This record gives sequence, structure tokens and C-alpha cells, in this order.
Amino acid sequence: MDLGLDGKTVLVTGASKGIGEATAEVFAREGVGHLHLTARSADLLEAVKKRLRKRYNVRVSTYALDLAKGANAKRLVAEVGDVDVLINNAGAIPAGSIEAIDEKAWRKGWDLKVFGYINMTREVWLAMKARGQGVIVNDIGNGGENWDFNYVAGSTGNAGLMAFTRAMGGVSMDHGVRILGVNPGPVATERLVTMLKRRAKDQFGDPDRWQEFVKGLPGGRAATAQEVGELMVFLASDRAAYISGTIITIDGGIASRRSIA
Repeated sequence: MDLGLDGKTVLVTGASKGIGEATAEVFAREGVGHLHLTARSADLLEAVKKRLRKRYNVRVSTYALDLAKGANAKRLVAEVGDVDVLINNAGAIPAGSIEAIDEKAWRKGWDLKVFGYINMTREVWLAMKARGQGVIVNDIGNGGENWDFNYVAGSTGNAGLMAFTRAMGGVSMDHGVRILGVNPGPVATERLVTMLKRRAKDQFGDPDRWQEFVKGLPGGRAATAQEVGELMVFLASDRAAYISGTIITIDGGIASRRSIA
């Protein structure tokens, strides 16, 4: 299927590893014209750039900065210029109960993910609205619809980003812009292992028992980063041209497992 992405300019945040890296690779494979990748680690970004250039002969520019600092969103967008697609992906809100996550940790997680997404959307939206075209896809997380006491900061932040995405995307097509989101469940990344080890320590007193949580997932596995990346690239493409203001959940059915039993 031709996704109509040839020659497009794409900006992916949090692109040095995990879902962001996988999404950047799918865009490169689909023939975009210019990939702009940002994350905090210059070394990891450089490795991703070299690999994608070699494998796909795609133009890649990288920007090592911290989007938890609001001024960096404005700085990044000014440096990158106009983009056809923005993928908001940077951020990792810590797991834990309200007793375990103090205000400092809570605010740190929200500064990067919640306010980072909002700041990037604000900057890119203005330019897209003026041009009358563009797509913004927010990688949020199913914790926003499947509330979790042991991920309270993330569940609360993700719920806020879901509302933000729907509020923006509900009117954005009047200006030629689509804004939508995806809600991944557990994804096989380093971050998932860290979260599950924390949960295993809290629940079992032994972080090495984290794999027991994976066995209970749909199909006995987590999603792959590439599966999430494939979805986000499709949603950013011309094949999804009438999708805006909605959230697509990719969690194997976890958020739909509502039962009185």
C-alpha cells in the first residue's frame, strides 16, 4: 500500500530508542524526504542517524535537547522549520503509587511528556494552521483509559493528553490539520522492564520476578515497538486522511477487559 509519504518532512521526538526509533525507521522505509529526530542523548541519536542513512538513504537531521524545558520546543521548531508530520513521543512518567511518587518526580515526568507534548503541539500547530495542512500524532498510553493505582502519575497525565488531543483534533480539520493519538499498552522496551521490575519489587519483594507480569498479557507478550510505529506512520499518512480528534488503542485488548468477575 502506498502511504503517500514520499518526500514528506517528519519530526519525531524521543527518537533515540524504543517506539520513537522504531517509528523513525518506518518513516524512513516509507520514503520520507527528511527526518528530524530529537532526544536528550546525542550519542544515541547519532547512531540512529547513521543506521537509517545507510539502510534507507534518507536525509536525517538530529537535535540533542531536553523538551522538558519549554523554551526548547520553540527553539527546536524554529531550527527545524515547517514539517508535514509531528510525532510527539518523548517522555517517561515514572511508575508507582501516590506514596511512592513525590511531587518532584511527578512534575519532572509531566514536564517532559505532558507539557512537552503541549508545547510542541502549540509551536507546530500554528505553522500547520497557517499553511492549511499537517498531521500531529501523540504517543500517549493506555494508562489514560485503563487507570492504574500503581501508575497514578502516568494514568493521570495520559488522561490529560487524551483530552488535549481530542480537544485539538476535534476542530483542527477545519484548518486542514489532523491531530490524533495512539494509546500503546505494554511495549517490549527497556522502559517496560524497568517499570515491571519496580512493580515486582513492590508486589513480590523481588524485582527479578518481573517476567511474571508479561505472561499475563494478551497473547503472552507485550507489543513490539515496530507494531506501534507502524500504526503511527499509517495514521500520519494519506490513507488516514479523515481521522482526527480520536485515540487509537494498541494494547491487545487490555483496556477492554472490563469485567465484574
